Amino acid sequence: MFLILTGTPQPIGSASAKLQQPLFLIPTSGEITSFGSTLVISLLIALLSYVAIFYGLRLLFRRWQNEIGLVTLNISQIPVLAILILFSLKTSFQRLSQTIVLEWTDRLLTALMVAAVSYWVAQLFTQVIGYYLKKYAQQSEAMWDDVLIPLLEGVVPVIVYLFGIFLFLQSFNIDLTGIWVALGGATFVIGFALKDILANFFSGLVLLIDTPFQFGDVISLPNGSLAVIKKVGIRLTNLFLIENHCELFIPNGSLESQNIMNLSRPGPFYYYSLHLPLRADTAPDKAKKIISEVILAHPDTLGNIDEKLRVLDTYYEFENNEFSDYKRSKKEAGKRRLIAERHLNNKLIEIKQTLQDLADKIQMFEKGGLDIEESRTIQNYYLDITTSIGLEVMKERSGKRRLLSLEESQILENTLIGLVRNWYKIWSQDPDLIEEDPYFLEEEWERKIQLLKRRINKVFIKISQPSIDEQRLDDYTLSIIRWLNQNFKSTQPVWQDPKVWADGIRIADTIATMDYVVKFYVDNIKLEQCQRGNRIKSEVQGELIRQMKQLYIYR
Repeated sequence: MFLILTGTPQPIGSASAKLQQPLFLIPTSGEITSFGSTLVISLLIALLSYVAIFYGLRLLFRRWQNEIGLVTLNISQIPVLAILILFSLKTSFQRLSQTIVLEWTDRLLTALMVAAVSYWVAQLFTQVIGYYLKKYAQQSEAMWDDVLIPLLEGVVPVIVYLFGIFLFLQSFNIDLTGIWVALGGATFVIGFALKDILANFFSGLVLLIDTPFQFGDVISLPNGSLAVIKKVGIRLTNLFLIENHCELFIPNGSLESQNIMNLSRPGPFYYYSLHLPLRADTAPDKAKKIISEVILAHPDTLGNIDEKLRVLDTYYEFENNEFSDYKRSKKEAGKRRLIAERHLNNKLIEIKQTLQDLADKIQMFEKGGLDIEESRTIQNYYLDITTSIGLEVMKERSGKRRLLSLEESQILENTLIGLVRNWYKIWSQDPDLIEEDPYFLEEEWERKIQLLKRRINKVFIKISQPSIDEQRLDDYTLSIIRWLNQNFKSTQPVWQDPKVWADGIRIADTIATMDYVVKFYVDNIKLEQCQRGNRIKSEVQGELIRQMKQLYIYR
């Protein structure tokens, strides 16, 4: 062995010891043996750990059909392998005598491990955590997560990489004090120079907290333009202008300070208004009746379904011209959709009534506490309701425990879920819909079905284990009714019917005219690239004028 000794011995950690530390030493045979055995053992342990993690867990996750586990294993495979190899090398090199070369080799291995871990964490967040957070946001009722999660998806990896760079430099014992001082001064200067950008950033955070809209909402800008929310970014909000068919980027600070009207809340239907001049000697009751029936006869307006089906044949007519085939198909598609919606509404009303009856039974039973027989009665009654919804009990075993959950039934005929799907599939055959509308309808209503299943399952768990919340079971049941009314589907509310008012008389050249104000809802303004409402308004107005001219009362 060759030894290089200078001066008197000093503690290893002292500055003089580091100065006197040799640049390189030829290791002894014992050190080489120790290095080799440690490296072989470390690599063997790393290999066994790798096999146990990425083959044992893969078999387990495949048995459980755990998608998130398999995706995590696929993403982690290369980074974990690199970390295990680097750790084995780092452990093995510690068996050799300390020299400057080995010290820098150790620091390099530590820095590479930091880089591998930073890459691993960033990829896990982007491809696993971020992906499943977005799936959760699609299924949740909250609106803030639809905006916040994409923001986190862009910011968190940057923070992880910055923190990784800091630790990477620290591994080489680089003094970062000067860098931090310079960075602090630069941050002040940059912050002052970019104050508008920072203001937009914090305005974006305010928009996330207040959640005045979500992706896909139709809003009315202060200048009267209609736009669709496409994305809320860190600095800008991306809008799609419906009239101009182009995208608009507005700084978050400007958007936050404007008065924005959200046309998609509480639902995708929107009130449209018309002014109709008629002869002043026209009987108001007769005029209002004809106007209401013409509006109801249009397949795409809202109103009492029985009345719409009654007047559809009378007013929604087609003549022998090039538009007859379109009107014929439109009328037939509208009829089938209205009939399907009527069946759906009847089932929804039935379920709401049975839920109300269940809540009344619970209120009667819960006085003095629920016994086993009463709990079983409530559970059986609730399971009857879930069968009408289209859910059935599925049993799973987790060790010695038996887990119960509600999943979709194999037979969905005449159930709420089956009727919803039948309704939106018939709706998708509307000849006025454009290519992406059927996918939009399916996505919208499948999301509502998923939310319905989650709510029904939550209450099922409460009812199956009533010991904790037995005094609140009626409240949980009533909450489903409120959610069905507000967030799932309304069943022919009176406010959806057309409204007609006489607005006053105008006299010009001895001719008196009575102005009528007509207001009606369309079914979904988001369809047809948000042009559906304008089309329906134009068609309704044209049909009203045609009918009034036939009666010689239109001015």
